[in-house]
Amino acid sequence: MIIPETLIETERQSMLILLTGAAGFLGSHLTDRLLAEGHEVIGLDNFVTGDRENLRHLENNPKFRLMEQDVSNFIQVDEPLDYVMHFASPASPNPSSPLGYPNLPIQTLKAGALGTYNSLGLAKAHRARFLLASTSEVYGDPTVHPQSEEYWGNCDPIGPRSVYDEAKRFAEALTMAYHNVHGVRTHIVRIFNTYGPRMRLDDGRVVPNFIQQALRKEPLTIYGTGEQTRSFCYVSDLIEGIYRLMLTDEALPVNIGNPNETSIKDFALIINKLCQNEAGIITRYAETLGDDPQRRQPDITRAKSILQWEPKVELTEGLNRTIDYMRRKLGIPAGQE
Repeated sequence: MIIPETLIETERQSMLILLTGAAGFLGSHLTDRLLAEGHEVIGLDNFVTGDRENLRHLENNPKFRLMEQDVSNFIQVDEPLDYVMHFASPASPNPSSPLGYPNLPIQTLKAGALGTYNSLGLAKAHRARFLLASTSEVYGDPTVHPQSEEYWGNCDPIGPRSVYDEAKRFAEALTMAYHNVHGVRTHIVRIFNTYGPRMRLDDGRVVPNFIQQALRKEPLTIYGTGEQTRSFCYVSDLIEGIYRLMLTDEALPVNIGNPNETSIKDFALIINKLCQNEAGIITRYAETLGDDPQRRQPDITRAKSILQWEPKVELTEGLNRTIDYMRRKLGIPAGQE
């Protein structure tokens, strides 16, 4: 890995890191990266949306320990921590999935509010660094394209997506307050749409939904017109950006995502082609979650400048890896989907 010049030399040594949401899609990949870099990890998760299988391969790893706990409750760790990373939260906007935040509104708000408060308090008590996993959803349904970190967003504070959007916006504000008032060395990563192995098949997001339908030779279901756009970043690229950010002294939010914008309709066509699915697509205009952003594209100028980072994995390469993973999870032999 090329270490940016801005990285702090003293932070390259082994650290003891507490990571909330460690059993989640992103949390488990980040756990693997931290361990690969020689750090020790205490993974905290209550498995509401996290998956134990994501951590199964670490059961005998002496540098990894699991705390089964709700992040919205007080967190106590007796040994000195070097870093606290807060990734715990439901993240799927799909109301048809039991794991979607529309069906877990209070848990989502508590993870963003109380979870961030408890995680920051732990970092403050240990004089540890802190990194918040925020989201592109803080920009709401944006009126500025692409979205830079200076954009304040366009959010409905009581709309269908508000429990997630406002939880993350509050979490960012609280993180900056602890940085400014208590001197906690904090970082905020605004994560744009990410995909890859270990995504839950039942979380209702577009990537697992489309791939499962394609592997089963079913038509892919598009909600709305299909003209709404997303920018999909492969998980290894995201984790690389996060790891670089955690070693800097940058306190302001940093977008990490892929700036290549794709319409949902075109995305569906790509997946059908990769899965050799000839069932096509169907469109359901009425079954959409309100406030669905019509465009989502990150401005990654800050990440390029500060971290010397930009995504490397092409969309088709990342999707092929993800399709292979989901094929195995579904028990569909290669070539028989």
